[in-house]
Amino acid sequence: MKHIKIYTISFLTMLTVSAFPQTAEKLVRKGNTLYKSGKYKDAEVAYKKSLAKDSTNVRGKFNMGDALYKQGNYEKAIQNFQNLLENKLDNKTKAKIYHNLGNSLLQSKKYEQSIEAYKNALRNNPNDNDTKYNLSYAMKMLKKQQQQQQQQCNNPNKKNEKKDQNKEQNKEQDKEKQQQQQKPQISKEDAERMLNALNNKDKNMQDKLKNEKVVPVKGTVEKDW
Repeated sequence: MKHIKIYTISFLTMLTVSAFPQTAEKLVRKGNTLYKSGKYKDAEVAYKKSLAKDSTNVRGKFNMGDALYKQGNYEKAIQNFQNLLENKLDNKTKAKIYHNLGNSLLQSKKYEQSIEAYKNALRNNPNDNDTKYNLSYAMKMLKKQQQQQQQQCNNPNKKNEKKDQNKEQNKEQDKEKQQQQQKPQISKEDAERMLNALNNKDKNMQDKLKNEKVVPVKGTVEKDW
């Protein structure tokens, strides 16, 4: 699969530094630096601090969603991007948000919702090839998911195969127990007589061996395969 591209906003022409308090802007830049270094958790913290200074910081919100995505926290990333769409934004920015929302939904295996998000991204930016590719991939994954679900519906007995196997094993075990119980039992007196006979036989064999010369065997003795 081709690498799924996630967009980031480093600098927006629609937003200027003067639109934010300086402290919030510095925190966003710090977060961007940490993000590029792969320190996504630290970047998330920096973005949160920037939003504490200025909750209207679209760039901070957007890039925090990216940091959450990179950490595998897809549910929070989804919520973050969905909240961003409540703002008044230009089409290009909306397309990027919908694209990243689609990626987060895709990773969460919410294929139908991810398809809709990619479609919305293309409505705002019809020429985005990365979104087109991701849309095609999401549609393939949805089709595969639906086929698997259909197979499960068509083979309801498949789920019970393991249970049936366990039942058969239990039957075999019960049968063996019954066979063992049906075997004739010898009395205590008979058992003692058999033991004494074996002991006498063993003693006679030992006496016989004492009277015979034993010739040592040279070489190695091979074990049975």
